[in-house]
Amino acid sequence: MVPVHIEVTSTLTQEDENRMAPAVLKLLSGILEMLPVAYMVRIETTDQQVLEQGNPRVSSWESATSPAGDVTVPFVES
Repeated sequence: MVPVHIEVTSTLTQEDENRMAPAVLKLLSGILEMLPVAYMVRIETTDQQVLEQGNPRVSSWESATSPAGDVTVPFVES
C-alpha cells in the first residue's frame, strides 16, 4: 500500500475550522466508503484539534507511518 498525504491550507477562522472539520471528515469518509480502498482521513485544525476516521481494512496503515504519525514513504512530485 502506498500512502497519500494531502495537505489543505484553510483561510477560515479557528472557530469556523472547528465547525467545518467534522462535516468535511464525514463527507470524505462517506465518499471513500463507497470505494474498494482502505483509507485513513486525519484532519488537524490550526488550534491542534485532531479528527480521524478510518476504514477497518486499514491494517497495514500503521506500518506505513512513523510513531510520530508522519508518512515514512517519501512524496515525489512528477
